[in-house]
Amino acid sequence: MHENRETSGAPRPERERGRSAKAQSQKADAHAPEESDRTILSMNQTNKEERSSAEPGEKRVRAKENIVQPNTHPTQSGERVSQGLGGVREAAKKRRQEQFTALLHHVSVDLLRDSYYALKRQAAPGVDGVTWQEYETGLESRLTDLHNRVHRGAYRAQPSRRVYIPKADGRKRPLGIAALEDKIVQQAVVTILNQIYEVDFKGFSYGFRPGRGPHQALDALTVGLQRKHVNGVLDADIRGFFDNMSHEWMMKFVEHRVADRRILRLIQKWLKAGVSEDGQWSESKVGTPQGAVVSPLLANVYLHYVFDLWIEAWRQKVATGDVIVVRYADDLVVGFENRMEAERFLKAFRERLAKFGLELHPEKTRRIEFGRFAAQDREKRGEGKPETFTFLGFTHHCGKRRSKGRSSSGGKRRRNAWWRSCTQSKQNCASECTSRLPSSVHGYERL
Repeated sequence: MHENRETSGAPRPERERGRSAKAQSQKADAHAPEESDRTILSMNQTNKEERSSAEPGEKRVRAKENIVQPNTHPTQSGERVSQGLGGVREAAKKRRQEQFTALLHHVSVDLLRDSYYALKRQAAPGVDGVTWQEYETGLESRLTDLHNRVHRGAYRAQPSRRVYIPKADGRKRPLGIAALEDKIVQQAVVTILNQIYEVDFKGFSYGFRPGRGPHQALDALTVGLQRKHVNGVLDADIRGFFDNMSHEWMMKFVEHRVADRRILRLIQKWLKAGVSEDGQWSESKVGTPQGAVVSPLLANVYLHYVFDLWIEAWRQKVATGDVIVVRYADDLVVGFENRMEAERFLKAFRERLAKFGLELHPEKTRRIEFGRFAAQDREKRGEGKPETFTFLGFTHHCGKRRSKGRSSSGGKRRRNAWWRSCTQSKQNCASECTSRLPSSVHGYERL
């Protein structure tokens, strides 16, 4: 079980620290040092300059290194990152406030080939109608031509083909299937940018990141609920997040670390490519298609600046009790020790999201009494059992357990019906149940 080391709250009095054990985390293997990318622009900005590039009147929080650093591979095929990309990661780690001015040269024919083989072979085609198998015919000449077009600036992004998949509540989720060459180039750019952002992203962010997944997020949440002083939980969902991300704010956030105008133009092309539905093209003024290879990374970058850095500063400067945080894409859970702080946070969070064109889903966001002592406290008040909440397909509930004859309470996870239906062996159960995770969790490359 991987513990979320970034769930610690404000310093507590010495006499209270013994109530909960300090969390332990597993460190991933250190990345081998590589030669730093030589084309980096130093950005020693003043506080005033930093605020103007992020949000007026707000101090930009310096990102800390993630506690858990996974071994990162550039593609799903498992190919190791090149020495040049390793240099990008080392440079990003050593100089957190610098921008990378030359990244496109890393988009080589070899990287495009790796990116092609990282795609799902049975994925549905985009508006180009080209399947993975068809593109493999004459692959080397195709990739060489694509490489030349990208570097000449002649590459043009095609609109995403709109399809719909059913949601649990009976509604339909819109997805965008990119053309095959768009998928290849997006995968290559994501591989490069991951070397930068995997250094910057916070440890409590788990969605669509190399070496991380929903089960690690659930483990971190369980550890936080059991070992921290949590008396209430905010289960939050950002309404229509992928459809409402501001393109203007997105580019500003990316520009904090990326100054290569050619990479920035590629991202703008994908954001502005639009969607095609029943042969009709429509412009995309906000949002990024769910289903595009680049969308998960852009979503994490957006929420890194909108939420992650902000809540880390909030719990360090405002909170007086423990605060735990687990985020998986646009689904997040925040646990609080103090009820009044939870109310103040929710109000501030709504205001924060509104600045960036976002809002909480009124039906999927709620604050409940929850934690190790919730069941006992409610029993003393003559109230019923604590409410439950669902996160990443698991229903969490408070219960009681007996240890050495003593009665204690703790948070537990109750598997939903789709998980309980798994009857395979213990070794195969994890992979089978992972394939049954909700479509919003399972990933994008299924298309």
